[in-house]
Amino acid sequence: MSKICQITGKKAMVGNNVSHSKRRTKRTFDVNLFRRKFYYVEQECWISLNISAAGLRIINRKGLDAALNEAVEKGYCDWNSIRVLS
Repeated sequence: MSKICQITGKKAMVGNNVSHSKRRTKRTFDVNLFRRKFYYVEQECWISLNISAAGLRIINRKGLDAALNEAVEKGYCDWNSIRVLS
């Protein structure tokens, strides 16, 4: 699975490593991703999400259902890409 947050849509960025002599080489700035399990009360099942640390804070602030609905509306994930565990 690609390194994209399913809640915020964050993905890896490309930048430069800059040495002391100012030589530049390409590098990637990866997202701080976690594989977390949540209990989805509305569907009464466990789901597994690839989320970033910022996505985890959004879920804590808004709630799982509101965060998932907003992510699907913005196109960051769809209901088929969410893994249902039980």
